[in-house]
Amino acid sequence: MLRFCCYIFLIFSACNKSTSTNTVNKAHSYYFSNSGNDENEGSIEHPFKTIEHFNSIHISPGDEVFFKGGEIFTGNLVLDSTKSGTKDKPVVLSSYGNGNPIIDATNGTALTIYNSSYINITDITCKGSGRKDGNTKPGILISNCINISVVKLDISGFQKSGLQLYSCKNLTVDNVNAHDNGAAGIGVEGIYNSKLSSNNIRITHCIAENNPGDPTNLTNHSGNGIIVGHCTNVMIDYCMATNNGWDMPRIGNGPVGIWCYEADSVVIQHCLSYKNKTSKGGEDGGGYDLDGGVTNSIIQYCLSYENDGSAFGIFQYAGATNWHDNTIRYCISENDGNVSAAHANVYIWNSSYDSMQFKNLLFYNNTIYNNTGAAISYSIESDHANFNFYNNIFVAANNLLSGKLVDDTFLANDWWSLQRGFNINGNYDFRDWAIKNNKEQLNGKITGINIAVDFKNAGRTTLTNTDQLINFDSYKIISPTSMMQAAIDLNNLFNINTGKQDFNGIQAQKNCLGACNY
Repeated sequence: MLRFCCYIFLIFSACNKSTSTNTVNKAHSYYFSNSGNDENEGSIEHPFKTIEHFNSIHISPGDEVFFKGGEIFTGNLVLDSTKSGTKDKPVVLSSYGNGNPIIDATNGTALTIYNSSYINITDITCKGSGRKDGNTKPGILISNCINISVVKLDISGFQKSGLQLYSCKNLTVDNVNAHDNGAAGIGVEGIYNSKLSSNNIRITHCIAENNPGDPTNLTNHSGNGIIVGHCTNVMIDYCMATNNGWDMPRIGNGPVGIWCYEADSVVIQHCLSYKNKTSKGGEDGGGYDLDGGVTNSIIQYCLSYENDGSAFGIFQYAGATNWHDNTIRYCISENDGNVSAAHANVYIWNSSYDSMQFKNLLFYNNTIYNNTGAAISYSIESDHANFNFYNNIFVAANNLLSGKLVDDTFLANDWWSLQRGFNINGNYDFRDWAIKNNKEQLNGKITGINIAVDFKNAGRTTLTNTDQLINFDSYKIISPTSMMQAAIDLNNLFNINTGKQDFNGIQAQKNCLGACNY
């Protein structure tokens, strides 16, 4: 009888232990509504009410937190290391009901996540009191985190960046609309003088619009669209930047639509950057920029038009680490750089005064069109080495190339001045210029051409959506017969992997000039 009782006790104990373990490990769903009460259980029928209560509750792996759509919650959400998920059980922060909930941060940060991992955030609007109306913070700050997903957020009204990532790894940012902020729409940063603490970040289908500038920053640029620095392995894909930087409160180095600095292995592709600005008398305000200390990075399949600064800033500043081995290919620029110092679509500048700190650029199969300014401009400060321009189309109003022409390699490019036919710094004869300057020559033969290009609809771009890029055909060439044999095979001649597609996603042809297949 004693043995039987012990057996029953052991079974009962085991059942209790199993039930207790399942209870501990069970994920919870918590709901918040203005009609709720923090004394409730947090169910959808009996929701919690305040952000203050959210910050006080324990969040375990697999837990989900939902704020009611269409309602305003005032406060500052915080998730730290005690509110982390796991790979199989991420923490979810989202909405329920109709529309997005609005986190009204007033003068603070709407959402701070630090020292956390495996958190998915989606379908939330974050609002600050305004960059000039009391707010002094970023909208969302994600710091020292890994495996975070940020999807379908709207962020506005913050003095610093709408979304700021610092020293994070394995982050996904998708469909974020960061607008009407100060310093930037989206910013990525890492530990100073390191490119490793921020790593493996993907920014896709995001919009950075009307981020005019930080009114308190009087010593450096502000009003950027998307800016990434001190990082490695960053992808910026199908993103748009427009109307940023117009209220930077200083004259000096300025903002850019989409750009990187002190970064390695950044890919900017299928993006649209247009009508970005800088302060009156300020610098930059461009479309894209590979800036100081950038290495092994690429801009491809991108469109830029009507930016105050150049479409492509190719820059190295004093004190930056070495800039090298970067590529710009299959891109289109229209009427960029005609307000700030560049006065050209492509601007090359180096304040380090050391050509070996600024070397190895591949610039090929791009279409550059400017009916007001030049195509390429070299700053007085522009020492560099081994810059190579292949298979491009350069069209400019008059002077095609301004500034100090150094030993760059130009091969198989088409040059056309709308006013003169050909003009580079007062030389109106293409062949004479090529021979005198040892340009556009391969194996003793002239490779470049000087032919007017019959584009389908040049100079009239109005595109505002990255989804339309693949069908953008304004720079298709209507009558390409005279250009068919002008291009060179870069893979065969120089072992350059030119990729598999042109600007429109069509298989790239070896005999094409410019960004689009004939």
